[in-house]
Amino acid sequence: MIGPYLTRRRRASVESDGEGGNPRPPEARLDEITGLALAIDLTIVHSLIAPLASPRPATFIGSGKVEELAGLIRAEEVGLVVMDCALSPVQQRNLEKAWGAKVIDRTGLILEIFGRRARTKEGTLQVELAHLSYQKGRLVRSWTHLERQRGGFGFLGGPGETQIEADRRLIQERMTRIERDLESVVKTRSLHRTSRRRVPYPIIALVGYTNAGKSTLFNRMTQADVLAENMLFATLDPTSRAIELPHGEKAILSDTVGFISDLPTMLVAAFRATLEDVVEADVLLHVRDVSHGETEAQAGDVAVVLRELGIDPDDTKRVVEVWNKADLLSPEDRERLSATSHRTDEERRPILISALTGDGIPELLATIEQHLALGRPTYEVDVAPEDGQGLAWLHENTEILERRAKENGHTILQVRLVSGKEPRFLNRFPEARVL
Repeated sequence: MIGPYLTRRRRASVESDGEGGNPRPPEARLDEITGLALAIDLTIVHSLIAPLASPRPATFIGSGKVEELAGLIRAEEVGLVVMDCALSPVQQRNLEKAWGAKVIDRTGLILEIFGRRARTKEGTLQVELAHLSYQKGRLVRSWTHLERQRGGFGFLGGPGETQIEADRRLIQERMTRIERDLESVVKTRSLHRTSRRRVPYPIIALVGYTNAGKSTLFNRMTQADVLAENMLFATLDPTSRAIELPHGEKAILSDTVGFISDLPTMLVAAFRATLEDVVEADVLLHVRDVSHGETEAQAGDVAVVLRELGIDPDDTKRVVEVWNKADLLSPEDRERLSATSHRTDEERRPILISALTGDGIPELLATIEQHLALGRPTYEVDVAPEDGQGLAWLHENTEILERRAKENGHTILQVRLVSGKEPRFLNRFPEARVL
């Protein structure tokens, strides 16, 4: 594992030029790429940081460092080198020649993880599409054994030119077929969402950095058994289940793929459909691992992706911050974060929880209910004792906030409505009084 990171001074100049740059310390970045490698059961022989003044066109890192690492790679009999950066096909080929080992960059590693983890038809199609797009520009590496001085028909030809062109055409045809298949899958998902809207149940989506504990929280809230492991990218396929809120209202909870810093552009595009539930959601739960040393930087990465999806991460009516993994905090840190949470204004208050132990889940459910209630009409309705059907309809289609019995046998209910059900409610209870 090699982390070829810009030196602090160079990073500062890149950021001052408005080109962005990763603000995390190199050690944290190397830990993350190592975690990605461990997620697909690679055996880490050696990991190191290679400080960089500026990337080199031929090999990304300097020639001296390439030679130094060549000795280490041969001595340790390393079969795979992972570079935590984006390599061009030329840089990748040059490094493989110099080191005598396979070289992949950050994009290649993430694609490998996605390829192993995707289970649904949509997930596997999206991974294959991204993989083909990535591989298309790197075909020349596969065909160097076909070198010849001249191509057919008297024209000069490069190494394996005819074979590369044929492969590129095959890849493009396969990509076109996958895009067509994906369109039909997306249409099917769209129909499912339309049918859900007709119910209509509100949608709550879990978003957050990879390994923040979203799937563990999903399992805790839905009693499901979605894969929840202490590894990066344990969840790739979106999963939805029904949950019941404190006052009896049902909602759809959706678990989504985790975000990560420097996510390859082709993967953001490929998994856009996977994140459609996030765009459609009524409430977003931004799950953060507050026990992680880089929790603030991770929250910043999530905010960037949300903005790319057209969602304002600071929208307090829609986004709830969930501080997870409280069980991993020291008693002092837990007390401090709990006090910080309770001092924050109610509309933007984060909820401190442990998805593993269940601490804080009741408060989280109540907060979700409050956010869903914003802007919904509330009525008081008088139900006669003989109107059992009306009472049953109210219990099934509204949120009962308060109930009291009168001496004459009538029942007074305070109910909150989903906006789509207001016309049916008023048609059935024309005497209802808006509160």
